[in-house]
Amino acid sequence: MATKAADFLIYDAAAGVYRENPEQIVRDDVEKHNWKHVALTIMKDWRLYLMLVPMLLVFLLWRYLPMYELLGCFKVPDEVKPVADQLFSGFSYFKRLLVGGAGDSMSTEFWRALRNTFLLSFYGLCFGFPMPILLALFFNEIRSNIVRSTCQVLTYLPKFMSTVVMTSLVTMLVKQGSLTSSMGIISQALSGLGLISEEVAMKGLLNNPAFFRAIYQISGVWEGAGYDSIVYFAAIIAISPTSYEAAQIDGAGKMSQMRYVVLPSILSTIVIMLITRIGSLLNIGYEKVLLLYNTNTYMTADVVSTFANRYGLEGSQKGLAAAAEMMNNVIGMLLVISANTVARKASDTSLY
Repeated sequence: MATKAADFLIYDAAAGVYRENPEQIVRDDVEKHNWKHVALTIMKDWRLYLMLVPMLLVFLLWRYLPMYELLGCFKVPDEVKPVADQLFSGFSYFKRLLVGGAGDSMSTEFWRALRNTFLLSFYGLCFGFPMPILLALFFNEIRSNIVRSTCQVLTYLPKFMSTVVMTSLVTMLVKQGSLTSSMGIISQALSGLGLISEEVAMKGLLNNPAFFRAIYQISGVWEGAGYDSIVYFAAIIAISPTSYEAAQIDGAGKMSQMRYVVLPSILSTIVIMLITRIGSLLNIGYEKVLLLYNTNTYMTADVVSTFANRYGLEGSQKGLAAAAEMMNNVIGMLLVISANTVARKASDTSLY
């Protein structure tokens, strides 16, 4: 915001001169002694700030300190020397990923992994993001506290299962669900309804690249929709009852109240959650994909994280893996900035 001259000077008509604005004097004094106010606040609530120390240490040691290794994407790998002392290699790894080399399929594999990462995240945004909102609206309409609490607990439980347990259940449901058949329960049901052939069901849906994305998204919604609905449900129950009463006086039914009272009241929460979701659009952890995919489904299942894992840890090409992750993170950062800018201009709600 541009500073105006009136912020500093005001005209004294009686004396015929300009004097310093008293309000500006107060603002300058507040800014001058702001650090004292901050220090006093910390000293007063030092116990609360002390509780932040473990979290800050975790972020420092396991989030920010490992970023030092990203320098490897600009270095010639050397197992003896630390990253800082290794020779500078320029952008050779990025060039190899983007355009490839003679007789090298690396570029093709990377672009395939980047496309799969984007598609899996985009489908998750389209189908997975609205589900917690719908669940929160559903919970809000349940009048019985016992029934509502039971439904919430049942939908929260999948989030607290480990990735190994969750992927094992998915595998059993679609691949080997009984002692008498190699087909899972879901595979048998789809085959019985004629939606898939028996040959496809026997081979296993997880061995078919056409079904991987659907299995990944459905299992993701099942796992996280209930837990993610907590934020929206908390925003809904914070709405003042007088808003509902005013809507009822105007003759609004349940759907109208939901449209004109509930959704506008939680819009800021939805925007903030949408920005953070877009920011993690390319941030797919490799654990779930690694446990569900195989060589038959690389075409649709291989993502940047599994690509980096395959070439960095298994193939000992750490510089190439670091370059792939660096590009993925930079794109994610640009998405956050873009989404935040659009949200701030469209709804006056943003992260910063």
